[in-house]
Amino acid sequence: MKKILVANRGEIAIRVMRTAKVMGIKTVAVYSEVDRLAPHVRFADEAVCIGAAASKESYLRMDKIIEVAKQLGVDAIHPGYGFLSENAQFAKLVTEAGITFIGPDTHAIEVMGSKLAAKQAVSQFGVPLVPGTDQPISDINIAIDLAKSIGFPVLIKASAGGGGKGMRLVEREEDVEEQMNMAVSEAISAFGDGSVFIEKFVSSPRHIEIQVLGDTHGNIVYLFERECSVQRRHQKVIEEAPSAVVTNEMREAMGKAAVQVAKAVNYVGAGTVEFIVDEKLNFYFLEMNTRLQVEHPVTEMITGVDLVKEQIRIAQGFPISFQQEDLKILGHAIELRVYAEDPENNFLPDIGKLTTYRPPVGENIRVDDGMEEGMDIPIYYDPMIAKLAVYGKNRDEAIQNMKKAIESYHIVGAKTTLPFGTFVMNHPAFISGDFNTKFVDNYFKPNEFKEAEFQIAAILVAKLLNEKSEFELVAENGNLTRRSKWLFNR
Repeated sequence: MKKILVANRGEIAIRVMRTAKVMGIKTVAVYSEVDRLAPHVRFADEAVCIGAAASKESYLRMDKIIEVAKQLGVDAIHPGYGFLSENAQFAKLVTEAGITFIGPDTHAIEVMGSKLAAKQAVSQFGVPLVPGTDQPISDINIAIDLAKSIGFPVLIKASAGGGGKGMRLVEREEDVEEQMNMAVSEAISAFGDGSVFIEKFVSSPRHIEIQVLGDTHGNIVYLFERECSVQRRHQKVIEEAPSAVVTNEMREAMGKAAVQVAKAVNYVGAGTVEFIVDEKLNFYFLEMNTRLQVEHPVTEMITGVDLVKEQIRIAQGFPISFQQEDLKILGHAIELRVYAEDPENNFLPDIGKLTTYRPPVGENIRVDDGMEEGMDIPIYYDPMIAKLAVYGKNRDEAIQNMKKAIESYHIVGAKTTLPFGTFVMNHPAFISGDFNTKFVDNYFKPNEFKEAEFQIAAILVAKLLNEKSEFELVAENGNLTRRSKWLFNR
């Protein structure tokens, strides 16, 4: 394998290219017209424009990407994540073109791309499943009877769903019909597939996933867990490895279950098996993502394994370079997704020019990014600017390192999730490890967040003035208000 095309953009494109270059493999970038000056374009050995800004006219153009790969004599295509990474048709077309697809085969992508098909596939392997149906439901009366037998509350979920789309919580029998119709409509709009199913709603779950690797020699290993429960709109913002609540016994049980899931489809490559965990630490299979995950850096930091390198080696036909017993958890890692979003406004995307962009540097800090100072944040793609990951000898040290790294990360031109990261790192629920996917709903209040931002600003100003800051509570109009006061050291 001498040349790899990365069918993606931004930080993940650079991430893949960086490892390829270390391995002595040439890289090809593809880009849209709006990305012509993007860092991933300059980082590659070769780069080709494949269309206009909109994804459907560029990064989702399967035919164009394969055409470029053929013209440039590419040996393999790495899809990154998002875009075409879990598109079975793309994997099939790449293979038919005589090019290696760095990922699982079409069968695995198709089965795990359908929540119903995935449940059916893994049910034969003793993997714990949330009580519910394993067939699509279309008849309202049957849906009502099933919901009653499972017991309210229930979730109506799109089989082809993801990111919370096509998913509806139903707490009463009289709401089943309305919520089911809405779920079907959302599913058709988002995925072109209106199939839905019903399962028991696990209240206040944790979202914990297991990283797996499989090769063409029949070997499958798990690289421990990632805690991904701090989310907004059913999408992750902060991840860590390992989880604060997973015991060694639970870790082994989840790992073995994840391996069984992978075996159900003869999985090859890097993949992630996702579980929901209830308040009693019972875990249930949720889905499998047949690609590299956004949050893979935290796994790399605690295992020392370069997951992209393993992906490439596996695609070359080599066995996994280690065995299960060789793996050990070393320390703790936390990742914050630095999104161009306004946490005070329901995390809605923000746009603007990065007039200042200075990521932190230093020991135990890793920044995967694909933007630089002076760039405009495109409105056409995911609003993630970067991934900030830190390492510590233990969880407490990792939290402290994250707070310091955030403080040293300077972005001007768009609102970001950096202050939200500080809010989480300072929150007692996160520090104690006693939190779940309702963290934002339960604890994140805009007024408290503004106070946290004020504290950060005060500390930064104090540092600039070589002063200390402290806060006092004063009564104003019957309300307690926190003010800063300065203690001069001069």
